[in-house]
Amino acid sequence: MDKASLIGLLIGLGCMGFVFFEVSHGHFEMFFSMEGVLMVGGGSVSVAFIAMPMDKIKQVPGYLKRFLFHKGKPTGEVIKSISAMSEKARRDGILSLEAEIAKLDDQFLKAGLKMAVDGSSPETIESTLRMEILAMQERHKAGKKFFDLIKLYGPGYGLVGTLVGQVGMFGKLADADIGVLGHALALAVVATMYGAIIANAVAGPIGDKLALRSSEEIQGRELMLQGILSIQAGDNPRATLDKMLAFLPYTGRAKLGLAA
Repeated sequence: MDKASLIGLLIGLGCMGFVFFEVSHGHFEMFFSMEGVLMVGGGSVSVAFIAMPMDKIKQVPGYLKRFLFHKGKPTGEVIKSISAMSEKARRDGILSLEAEIAKLDDQFLKAGLKMAVDGSSPETIESTLRMEILAMQERHKAGKKFFDLIKLYGPGYGLVGTLVGQVGMFGKLADADIGVLGHALALAVVATMYGAIIANAVAGPIGDKLALRSSEEIQGRELMLQGILSIQAGDNPRATLDKMLAFLPYTGRAKLGLAA
């Protein structure tokens, strides 16, 4: 599990739980409103269904899994792996990489190296892999779009819930029933709270984390592409390494024990 996401969730839940307890003195039910849940939660989800095709909606569990669990290989390991293959290709010929390619679990890297071993031109390799990167970007945009919609329209539906509660409250003023008025006012306030929480504590952070993961993966793919093209061109292993290290800050290069 992504440690940063877990820490953030625990801090947020802990702080909100403490504040709710202090304000309600343990009577948490005062913060619950089924009308507010239906208005904000149901309304926000309905917008996502309206704005996005069904095949994208079905991928939402995968987006959440990507938010909580990150299985990508560290950049340093990728660099070391490609650098070792570069040395092997320079020493024994590019065809010697066939056994190494079979052991790889990254499909992008495996596909690129296969094309290089098969003798594809650098232009073909680059254009094919860049199309894969572009398609990946579009898939990632769909994932972020879902949470952006919730972030955008959640507070709006909270406002609608607030207005509904106020209308109900004003409609009951003639009866002067303080209990009914209090219920309507609670709906008005709680709906706004739900909208703010769902936008700022749930959808917003998830969308931002997915965008960051996407940019990291794109950079990783670019790194692999440069390494593949360098191996295919028969570059000196040192030159291949230098091209890949360019994607890392100097502090990151020092941690790898490699000088740029």
